Amino acid sequence: MNPDSSAPTHLHADEIRRRGLFREVACCFWKEEPGMREVYEMMDSDVIYIVPNFISEGYFCQQVLPRELRIDGPVTRRGSKKVHYCDPVGIHPNMTHLLLQRADEVAPGVPRDRTSLVIVGHGTNLNENSRKVIEAQVALIRSGHHGFAEVVDAYMEEQPFVADWHKLTTAPNVVIVPFFIADGLHSFQDIPVLLGMREEAGAALSELGVFHQNPHELQGRLLHYSGAIGTESRMADVILDQVHDFDAKHGIHSECHTPPSAIQATLVRWLNEGRDTIGEIAITTNADGSFSLCHIADRGQDGLEAHHEAGSARILAQYDARGSFRPLHTAPTLQRGWRLDLATPCEVRLALDFFYPAALGMAHAFEAEKLAAVPLRQVLGRQTGMYAFTNTITDEQAHAMIARCCAEKNCLRRILWPLAPDQPLEGAAALKARPNHAPEAIPLLCIEACTHVVSAARKIARENAEAHPAKSAD
Repeated sequence: MNPDSSAPTHLHADEIRRRGLFREVACCFWKEEPGMREVYEMMDSDVIYIVPNFISEGYFCQQVLPRELRIDGPVTRRGSKKVHYCDPVGIHPNMTHLLLQRADEVAPGVPRDRTSLVIVGHGTNLNENSRKVIEAQVALIRSGHHGFAEVVDAYMEEQPFVADWHKLTTAPNVVIVPFFIADGLHSFQDIPVLLGMREEAGAALSELGVFHQNPHELQGRLLHYSGAIGTESRMADVILDQVHDFDAKHGIHSECHTPPSAIQATLVRWLNEGRDTIGEIAITTNADGSFSLCHIADRGQDGLEAHHEAGSARILAQYDARGSFRPLHTAPTLQRGWRLDLATPCEVRLALDFFYPAALGMAHAFEAEKLAAVPLRQVLGRQTGMYAFTNTITDEQAHAMIARCCAEKNCLRRILWPLAPDQPLEGAAALKARPNHAPEAIPLLCIEACTHVVSAARKIARENAEAHPAKSAD
């Protein structure tokens, strides 16, 4: 729903990639692409470090991520791959320094002894560890005698509530730091309403351009509102710190074996064979061995806006021609009018992973007959929390939902998954399981239902429960 949510994670990955410390650096998300079940298809490496860009060791890090990433402990073997599951960034000791730095940045020159520091979290009853990390930071800053008049924790959905900030604090200056990973819906829209900065949630503060207009005069005091702590540029160092600490804890020494990229080699072969399109993108191999990418409808057109870095692909893919956010990269809404000039196949691979996350890896594995699809019933059956009842929809409802959600006008992928292990898709839904790409195209494939389909199933399941409450209760 909001591009601000994933932006910091991408920026931290860009910084780590720029330093050249790892063979590959990729992101995956719970609600955006690539999903956690797809990201392994992007990786050539046999050793993979997973660092949760989460604030706490709560519900997601202890239940959702291990389930979706198919890991069973700190070290998991997945065929030839060894997966290392690190601690989330939010619990690293260096987060205290980042909090203090952010507090000083948002209220420059304001004396700490006349300032209350409020660290804000979400709050949840799903896992008690979710608030422990914030309580620990408050305790560390209090005991560290950093000079604040008072340091308190507050939450959106449990006591003490952030809406009561003026009752929880007494100093004439109040600094609010959201202990979140990103400036998404909560920090840009929900919390400002709870603080009294706005009357109702509307466009994100990033879009209105007033986010940094501190201080705000509220309740007779000066309130300084910070961006989420996860947007701090030094978070990239905290991510690397978690990798370093994992190695130290488990006695792991760096491995230097870096065989050639099989995915990149396959891409080069495909281009040499004339397979030079993928989705809405055309790839041209120039006479000097460089490459140019553009919208397939712009091939051969002059006057296209030129870009020269693989990272530009992520920005080009983020919005459609009307400026609307594209949460689904394989929607047929890629904007036109651009050209991306790249020097090497490595850059082309990276750019295509930004345009269509994991698509190259899945096509490579599909060609090698090593791509495993997950039936819809299995995807719905493993859901927990607010999605736990999604698998109660009927087969008829499931097929109609797939036909509606996954239509060509919504998504360009070809579905590889059946409804159940012994039950293929039927009716209009089955049309999406047929090959839908030209012979010269690299296919866009779907190995399991995405978050949009799961959300649609939840909506149907809720409607079923509301229509038949007695049956649902049984």
